[in-house]
Amino acid sequence: MRMSIAKKKQLLAVIAVALAAMLLVAACGPGTTGPQEKKTEVSIGLQLGLTGPVAAATEPTFLALSDYFDYFNDEELIPDVKMNLWWIDTGTDEPRQLSAYERFRARGTPLIITIVDTQIFRAKSERDQIPFLAQAPAGCMYPPTWIYTIYPTWAESFAIWCKWARDTWQGEGKPSVTMIGPDTVAGPPALEPAREYIEGLGVDLMPPEYIAGYVPLDTTTQLLRMADSGTDYVYILPLSSTAAIILQDAQRLGLIGEMIFGGLENTQGEVLVEQLGPDIEGYTAPRNSPFWSETDIPGVKLMQDLRKRYGRPANWAGDDNNGIVSGMIVAEALRRAIDQVGIENVDGAAMNAALLTFRGFDCDGLRTITYTAEDHRGSDAVRIYQVQNGKIVPITDWMASPIIPEG
Repeated sequence: MRMSIAKKKQLLAVIAVALAAMLLVAACGPGTTGPQEKKTEVSIGLQLGLTGPVAAATEPTFLALSDYFDYFNDEELIPDVKMNLWWIDTGTDEPRQLSAYERFRARGTPLIITIVDTQIFRAKSERDQIPFLAQAPAGCMYPPTWIYTIYPTWAESFAIWCKWARDTWQGEGKPSVTMIGPDTVAGPPALEPAREYIEGLGVDLMPPEYIAGYVPLDTTTQLLRMADSGTDYVYILPLSSTAAIILQDAQRLGLIGEMIFGGLENTQGEVLVEQLGPDIEGYTAPRNSPFWSETDIPGVKLMQDLRKRYGRPANWAGDDNNGIVSGMIVAEALRRAIDQVGIENVDGAAMNAALLTFRGFDCDGLRTITYTAEDHRGSDAVRIYQVQNGKIVPITDWMASPIIPEG
């Protein structure tokens, strides 16, 4: 029997009302997962230079750190706790760094990560009881205060590189080494504390050569002076952009092969390899953790997997995993602080006390972290990496760096 048009309209109206009622019940009723508890949020401060001369070196570490914070929250590594990364771009400008610090302090931030100069915070961090996790630790590690890091000082890593140079030297007499970089805390002054130790190894440490800024226009004068002085090894710092200019000038002057070039780990990366090609063969650096391409190491694989997961730019450098290691340390310190005092009482003092309990904390193979009252470096491990056939590969075992006081 056919249904009249009027009947059809009436039936459709009933169905529409029923569907609307069902949707209303679904919207207002309890979800299948039950009520969601609100998470306690903990904000961790981060000051870094995402603009200015250090931006290219800072960004990869920042991306790895951001990836790990998202991973921590998505995987609920500490149940009912959300860890926020509150970052402020300070460049390398000291007034901006101090301003950022005051904002963190006023907000009650229990820990600050910094990828810029940390010396100015030695007294402040202890006075205000806010621990720092620093990735530019020159001049602030001894005696230990409330500043922690995740690797030896640049001077200590440089000392290991000089020891490698001495051990592999095939010339006559003692090898000679010249440092070259800007006259700042990111240049040769950061390495000067190691002079006595290095000369005690049987290495002639020549007077340093200084350049104008992080990216000099020309270094011909400095290179020719080094050649005239009989320099055997050249150690460049602080950035790959610095090294690129120096090495291009050395190439033009015919000094590649006449002197052996190396530098701080931030100077050694695939960007430099791509820029200079065969002339970068043999370039060495003392690294404090595995290179980003060593995916057989769980922490490196996790870092790369997270980058794909969160879709951030895959512009790897070489010290990227400093970011993920910092994230792991902060998360573990927060977990221990919560266990000790409860989430409602977590502050800088609780985080500082938690850091001092770290003994052999494994960062998924990236490095092992130990903090004591006498040593806040976290790790003393250094390994020499070299450019071979266009790839950056390890050429030594891991070596323990010495403690070299900075004053």
